[in-house]
Amino acid sequence: MAALLDYKCPNCGARVEFDSGTQQMKCPYCDSVFDVEALSAHDEALNNTKPDDINWELPEEEWTQSEMEGMRVYRCNNCGGEIVTDKTTAATICPYCDNPVVMVGNLAQDLKPEYIVPFQLDKEAAKAALRNHFKGKKLLPSVFASENHLDEIKGLYVPFWLFGGEAEADLTFNATMMHSWREGDDEVTETTHFAVERGGTMEFENVPVDGASKLPDDMMESLEPYDFSKAVEFKTAYLSGYMADRYDVDADSSVERANQRIKESTVQAFSDSVGTYATAVPVAQTVNVRNGKTKYALYPVWLLNTNWRGKKYVFAMNGQTGKFVGDELPTDKGKFLRYWLMYGALIGGAVYGAMWLSTLL
Repeated sequence: MAALLDYKCPNCGARVEFDSGTQQMKCPYCDSVFDVEALSAHDEALNNTKPDDINWELPEEEWTQSEMEGMRVYRCNNCGGEIVTDKTTAATICPYCDNPVVMVGNLAQDLKPEYIVPFQLDKEAAKAALRNHFKGKKLLPSVFASENHLDEIKGLYVPFWLFGGEAEADLTFNATMMHSWREGDDEVTETTHFAVERGGTMEFENVPVDGASKLPDDMMESLEPYDFSKAVEFKTAYLSGYMADRYDVDADSSVERANQRIKESTVQAFSDSVGTYATAVPVAQTVNVRNGKTKYALYPVWLLNTNWRGKKYVFAMNGQTGKFVGDELPTDKGKFLRYWLMYGALIGGAVYGAMWLSTLL
């Protein structure tokens, strides 16, 4: 049984959580507030915690090796309940007593995050963003837009690899300029082609690549940007009260995506510098990255899940900036039909009225 790390209030013994509003640890029972640095001694538990010496009598039908590799079992220090998670969960909430817990055993074998961007926005802000996302969607099913229809809402720290370096680029563009004139009834267009060369260097900092395979990369990238200037040195205290994922895509496996993002941004920047040509299409390009460095950080994300007629819909909000993204919304076919009939009647009435007025003129 792996060990858990949670935080107790020195005054009343209740669990304390990280409060996004004050950026400190706060006890929800006695309202005591503690500086994160004051609780940093808990980090030492990552190296000192030993597994509980507990022996269990197993049933005859045991878990297979493949099944055991994908799951972890923990005991809550607050209520004693068992918590079953997958191996990539680093922090969660006890389903029995709502105690925030950190999976020390899951973190022990990984690289320690260097930085963390703390949550600036709470759960109510995520709900408000979802309501705002639904505004103006007249064809959205009414029950879908109800908060009571939400299956899950959770604050999650997502692992990111941050890449930085200097991109050296040499590009050749096929550019065109067009000139048109009339000759009698004909319009003549002359196209002149140019070979345009561009070269230089660009600095990149903190280009993020999602390190969790179970989260869609396109959704995570849509939540950007994060303000890295607000990042702080990682302390496990920031995880308290939220969920957290371990990386299961390491830095080496993320290099290809980082290179692609840097190359696309570099080519676009140099394309914008070509000038006032009608078109400019890159036909040859070489981009090299020098002095590349990588950092490991956790970024805050609110995830909201719901279902409609057997289909799962996922929405996400940047826990720092409030940027909101999500799946394409469903359409109520009954509302769709009613709106078409209503607008059809309005248009038909307007046409009939115009024809009737024309007979009077």
